Order: sequence, then C-alpha cells, then structure tokens
Amino acid sequence: MTDHPPPVAARIDYRTDPGQYRHWKLAVDAPVARLSLAIAEDGGIRPGYQLKLNSYDLGVDIELHDALNRIRFEHPQVRSVIITSARERIFCSGANIFMLGRSSHAWKVNFCKFTNETRNGMEDSSRYSGIKFVAAVNGTCAGGGYELALACDAIVLVDDRSCAVSLPEVPLLGVLPGTGGLTRLTDKRHVRHDLADIFCTSVEGVRGQRALDWRLVDQIAKPAQFAAAVDACAARLGAGSMRPSDARGVRGIALTPLEREESADSLRYAHVSVAIDRRRGCATLSIQAPTGAQPADIASIEAAGAAWWPLAMARELDDAILHLRTNELDIGTWLLKTQGDAAAVLASDATLLAHQEHWLVRETIGLLRRTLARLDVSARSLFALIEPGCACAGSLAELAFAADRIYMLALPGDAQRAPRLTLDEFNFGLLPMVNDQSRLQRRFHAEAAPLQAARAALGQPLDADAAQALGLVSAAPDDIDWDDELRIAIEERAAMSADALTGLEANLRFAGQENMNTRIFGRLTAWQNWIFNRPNAVGEKGALKVYGTGQKAVFDPDRV
Repeated sequence: MTDHPPPVAARIDYRTDPGQYRHWKLAVDAPVARLSLAIAEDGGIRPGYQLKLNSYDLGVDIELHDALNRIRFEHPQVRSVIITSARERIFCSGANIFMLGRSSHAWKVNFCKFTNETRNGMEDSSRYSGIKFVAAVNGTCAGGGYELALACDAIVLVDDRSCAVSLPEVPLLGVLPGTGGLTRLTDKRHVRHDLADIFCTSVEGVRGQRALDWRLVDQIAKPAQFAAAVDACAARLGAGSMRPSDARGVRGIALTPLEREESADSLRYAHVSVAIDRRRGCATLSIQAPTGAQPADIASIEAAGAAWWPLAMARELDDAILHLRTNELDIGTWLLKTQGDAAAVLASDATLLAHQEHWLVRETIGLLRRTLARLDVSARSLFALIEPGCACAGSLAELAFAADRIYMLALPGDAQRAPRLTLDEFNFGLLPMVNDQSRLQRRFHAEAAPLQAARAALGQPLDADAAQALGLVSAAPDDIDWDDELRIAIEERAAMSADALTGLEANLRFAGQENMNTRIFGRLTAWQNWIFNRPNAVGEKGALKVYGTGQKAVFDPDRV
C-alpha cells in the first residue's frame, strides 16, 4: 500500500457545530453534560475506510474539540461531563487502523498531536475551570479509546466479565499507544511500570477487579448498578467545581460560526490574517488589536458574547494555526506580527484581570492559554517581527515570546515611528506553557535577576535598545539592515532540514522543568516520528499495513 499524502482538494476544515456532528451527541442536564459516542461507520473525514467498532479519525476529534468548547462557553452551569458510548458493548476501539495504514506520515503525526491536544484540553479545563470529566466505560475500551478515558478525572468500568481496557498497539500494530497513553499510565495514574509493561503488551487487556487493583480504572460496577455509580461519581466530582452552582440566571454565550475568507494563499478573519509566500516557504500571521469601544464590565462582556475581542481573536488564531498545520505542510516558517493600538490591548488585559474570577472571563483566558500552547508545540519555525504600528503588548506580546527568534526594528532617530514592546501581568504566568512555566521564565531559565528586571519594566513602552538590554528580543537591526537580515534568516531556515529543525525547536522551546504534558509532546515528536517511519510499522509487511488482511507482520529484530 503506497503512503501518499491527501490530495490538495482534501483540505481539512476544523470549524463545525452540533448541527453538523455525525459521531457525538451532546446532552445537557445541569449540572451534568453527557457526551455520547456513536461513530458513523461511513463518516470518515477521508474516503477509503470505515469507522467500525466506534473507532475514530480526525473528524471525530474535531467534533469532540468543538463539543468541549460548547460546554465551556455555552453551558456555564455544567460542572461535570460524562463521556460514554451509545453503542452496545463497545466504548471505543481507538484510532481507526485502516485510516492510519493509508495515511501519510505527516497525517499520522498531526492526527496524534491534535488528539493529544484535545485530551490535554480536558485536563486543562479540569484544573483551571473546574469542569470535571468521568469516563463511563460501558463496553470494550482499547487504544485511543482508553486514552480518552485516561484524560478524564475518573474512570468507571462496567464489571460484566467481558469489558476490558487495553493499549494493544505494541503487539498489534508495532507502534506506541499514542504516547499520551503510556505517559498518563505512569505520570497520572501511577501504574507500576512492570504492570504497565504487562498491560501494554497484552492484546486482550485487563478487566474487572484486576483493572481496579492495577489502577487502570477508579471504580467498577456491575451492569445493574453501573448507571447509578457513574451519576454518583459525576455528582461527587462536580460538587467541588468553581463553575456557577446556581443554574438560574446564568446564561452561556453562543459560539457563533467562525467567519473566514480564504484564497489560495491567504486567510482572513475579523482580527487575524494569514498571508502565504510559497516561494519563500513562509506564512505571515498578523493579529489585530481591538478597535473601538471595548467592554469593561461583566454585563457588556456578556452582551458582546463571541464577538468580544479576546475571545474572538483566540478562536480565530486557533483555527488559523490548525489550518496551517494540517493543510500547509511545506510552509515551514511562520512570521508572527501584531498590528494596532497597544494601549487597547493593555486595556483589554486589564479588563480580563479585573474579572478573571467570572466564569466567562476565566474560560476566555483558558482559550488564550490553550491556543498559545498549541502554537508552542507546532512543528514550525516561529519568528516574531516587531515593527512600526505593532501592538506588541501584554497578552499579544506572548506571541513574540512563543517565537524561536524575536526581531525588533530599531529606529533611534525616529522616536515617533519606533515600535514599542510593553509588558503586563499576562507575561508573568497567567498564560503558562504546557510545562507550567511562563514564556519569560522559559526565556530566562527561571533566573531571578532577569525576571526581576523585566518586571521592573512592567507597563513601560520599551524601544528596541531597551528591550534588547533586558534580553526580551533576539536582534534589533536598524532600518538599513532590517530587510536583509530578515531575508537571510528566512532563506537560511528554508534551506535547512525540516526534520532537524523540528527536533531542534522541540528541544529548545521546553527548557528546564518537565511535566506530563511536555513528556507527551516530546515523546510524540521523537518516538512517533521515528516509529511511524520504520518498516516494522509501515513497511510492506509492517503491522499497520497488513492489519486486517490475514497476513502476519514481519519485524526486523535489530534493536537500534
């Protein structure tokens, strides 16, 4: 089977809504929401395979990502979410194997990354927003299906003598259990490594009391008591949530359709635009600061709804990142720019800070946090450009600090046109990376002196010389050298190995402390990139290629 990328016509759109869902059903009975999985076998996002046994592909995860955002913003009274299956005796059999066998290497890795980001987003909402998740495992649960359960706060398994949980990818497919599965077993659930070894090399999985004893699930219940056990677990977890406890008078906001103008080489939203230069292999992402009068109190924020600038901008930026990552594989360098009134960004940040305990503001900050984290783990070279007319301040300055390099134009003879960089509290931990560090902490390796110096400059519009003196930018060329220096940097990047750059950037962006999330993404970058290319998985006799054909996989026994 030849490993071809999808045709250009098969561009993926991450925008959807419950009216378009084919695989998930969202039902809300406050304070509980229920997400039920009934995957349409003929509903694959690409042709050539059937999604049997509640197996999923990217389209299923796109719906899940959207459903989670609907719960966050449209249903503030929801404090716990039950994830279950609407199929008899099958919870989820994981990622569709025939889809993986037919897909290009890039498709497989991007699919795994988005899947992990969506599951990490569940854990992010549990931690920061108080939305708790219960996996009601009412049937066989394998591979990526068990990874979905692992992302929940609690797993309740039906004890019917047949239902099992498993991560069978190693013996069946010659690949890893999505990396997130392995890492959550050890880091999150503290499963003993020897028991995890047995579990992950067993095709049939583990059921009942043994699954509970090994910490693979949190609770088991006989079929007659299963529904009540799940409801009780959801109620118990939701009782401690900081989400609104009184459903009366609390109204969510509708996530209106995301409007986007698209051409062959551009995307344009209300606040975000993307221009692609195919000759140079780069895309320029420009983010516009808010314009006009902006909400300053909760009533006006709620009235603005999905049009409120920080929420609208974050949704647009998230969509642009996903679009480029999936549909523009050969655009290897992203140039990050801001435009507009920096004072308006700082005022918007001040409003967010003043009302950060309100559910809608908290969820908006959460979306900003997750969107910037998606940028951090994107396998693209990121260069930030700070030029005249920029709005590089506060929350938008985080775009620059996410970059691999920051170029700031120095105009010592033209103070009026010279760009400025301004810090506020959002740069000191309110939008942490997935390793729980602020981007400035990462930048300065958490050393006290440079961080204190940066904090002392909080609120001051810094020109290029001042920003460079504080270590906030990488280079500050003047207007004579600006164009040439950028041109050379972009051309050099395009001439280097994309594989080597991905490894370089993934290592340098996450210096210092590690946590479960950084290990998930680091292992995805290193291990899956390697294993998904090896003949044991994708060769003519590789396990992914021959699965379901009746042929036996042929493995090269050499250890490297």
